[in-house]
Amino acid sequence: MVVAVGGFGLSGNPFELIRSLSRVGRTNLTIVSNNMGIDGVGLGILLENSQVKKVVASYVGENKEFARAYLAGELEVEFTPQGTLAERLRAGGAGIPAFYTATGVGTEIARGKPTALFDGREYVLERGIVADVGLVHAFAGDVGGNLVYRRTARNFNPLCAESGVVTIAEVETLGPLGSIDPDAVMTPGVHVDHIVEVGTGDKPIEQRTVRPKPAERES
Repeated sequence: MVVAVGGFGLSGNPFELIRSLSRVGRTNLTIVSNNMGIDGVGLGILLENSQVKKVVASYVGENKEFARAYLAGELEVEFTPQGTLAERLRAGGAGIPAFYTATGVGTEIARGKPTALFDGREYVLERGIVADVGLVHAFAGDVGGNLVYRRTARNFNPLCAESGVVTIAEVETLGPLGSIDPDAVMTPGVHVDHIVEVGTGDKPIEQRTVRPKPAERES
């Protein structure tokens, strides 16, 4: 089964849905996500449970278990440039089977893929991604499935919602139909099949970077 999971780093990850998937125990999953979380957090849980067979991602550098499984030959990895990954998800959700892009031409990314010339420039053909299931996190939603994301947590969530044949959304607050201004809707309910209210919960930070408080000025 192909599962598209929203989030960027740990921002916007559907943590409760990932925990639920880990408890279900399904294996041989193909996970499509910008990255695979960190050890013991987010999608890192599925890696530690040996539930993942293949990963389609643009970045995986924060997860030691990922590195171990990949180097041991236990995990198949398909690296995809970040913008290309976003467009592959969007295209799949829009019913576009493939598209041409200049990103990756002449690199390992293009190996074995068809290429074509447009206006004298070479492009590589990339396939759209249609996921069996999309898992997303939103700040607010209504019972019709309309979603609103908060700031950078928006990231890959709208794309994964559109890509999924069946999309499940977790929301921090759930309201009745009409509780969200139509102009504020970021993912229309037509893309969402199931919705669950999870509250705010914990929001772990992937890398905490702080600076000391400036010294108080002498009066």
